[in-house]
Amino acid sequence: MITLYTFGPAFGLPDMSPFVTKAEMLLKLARLDYRTDPNGFNKAPKGKLPYIDDDGEVIADSTFIRRHIERKYGIDFDKGLDAEQRATAWAFERMFEDHAYWTFLHARWVDQGNFDRGPRVYFERMPMPMRLIVPRIARRQLKAQIMGQGIGRHSDAEIVELGTRSLDAAAAFLGQKTYMMGEELSGLDATAFAFLAGALCPIFETPLRTAAERHDNVKAYVGRITERFYPDYGELLQWTA
Repeated sequence: MITLYTFGPAFGLPDMSPFVTKAEMLLKLARLDYRTDPNGFNKAPKGKLPYIDDDGEVIADSTFIRRHIERKYGIDFDKGLDAEQRATAWAFERMFEDHAYWTFLHARWVDQGNFDRGPRVYFERMPMPMRLIVPRIARRQLKAQIMGQGIGRHSDAEIVELGTRSLDAAAAFLGQKTYMMGEELSGLDATAFAFLAGALCPIFETPLRTAAERHDNVKAYVGRITERFYPDYGELLQWTA
């Protein structure tokens, strides 16, 4: 059986990391048996989650997890899509993961109020004084990463503007379709659901959440996928209804 290493549910979401949720969605879409383990971070081969252990074969990073599933199990997550549609799906994945993600990260880790509401809980199980010291170090490191990526070099208002454009683009592309690429689920939905559910998370007070909430089709989309794949997440269903 496949083991998916996760952070674990938090903030009313299936996982605190959209990349972990993406990987789990891929496993669900592929209808593969798996279990989750929230205790694997210290052994993560790339220093990040998610990663999987598939009968002794360890695969890190959600994109390479997808490639592994497709190759080993003969799954085509983009079945029925032509070359242009597959290219569009890839471009939207990159928008979510390599652009929008950093604006969300900034909202959660740099804003003091959101940090206290959210990321600080990662460290609550640590003994004192590590519980005070480690969050400061982790936050400093995250700020440096955001700065290095480039998003952090902009003003708060400019970062919100960039994130909002990505959310608006996703909403415009979704339109009245059931799923991102049409009436059937595709690999892009694993990514889109993970990031759009995170954008709507009510724990965080940010203009990016307001931007996502303006789109009824986005809320309905997250609600549809939640009902199908995460029916136990009543809170998620409620605020995306």
